[in-house]
Amino acid sequence: MFSMATTPQQAGLVDIRERVADIDLDIRYAGNDNFTGAPVDGYRHPRCYLLAPAADALAAVESELRAQGLRLRIFDCYRPVRAVRRFMRWVEEDADPAIRTRYHPNLPKSALRGEYIAPLSGHSRGATVDLTLLECDRDRACRPLDMGTPFDFFDPRANTDSPQVTAEQRANRDRLRAAMERHGFRNYPQEWWHYTLDPEPSPRTYHDVPVE
Repeated sequence: MFSMATTPQQAGLVDIRERVADIDLDIRYAGNDNFTGAPVDGYRHPRCYLLAPAADALAAVESELRAQGLRLRIFDCYRPVRAVRRFMRWVEEDADPAIRTRYHPNLPKSALRGEYIAPLSGHSRGATVDLTLLECDRDRACRPLDMGTPFDFFDPRANTDSPQVTAEQRANRDRLRAAMERHGFRNYPQEWWHYTLDPEPSPRTYHDVPVE
């Protein structure tokens, strides 16, 4: 079902920074640093919107991790339907060699349809988030942990339990997964960064409200 909401409030979406004011955001689709090479339709500002239960659960994860000298870095949260449509158009466009080298070196664009890029995304339902872990010093300087691949790396090596990563990289993925699972999120096995609150608050409702 496609929602008729025209604002985040009507869709029941909240800004994660209402829960954690200084959470680390690196919203890739709001800028050029993503597999399309440009800001994506529907991303007018680099913000993270989620349904309130998902935002509350994510804030609990962040609180737990900070006590361990860790933090979250968020790449994407709620994703408008129009952004997903842009991804589907991108699959049909001619391949950019630089983009392929960075994001899908071992797979042609045609192989990304379905398994990695689909006509509908759970992100549009407001309870899915893409993220990684940061390790922080006592002076609060933080750096990303090595997860074995970048975000949005379309390749089996990005599978959460891939045997192709090192023991340290696998341990970092497991640490992220354990923290997320303790607060009700389930991982998408194809992508170590992808988590959805389980059960989803609105599992059949897709929104197209811009991120602004």
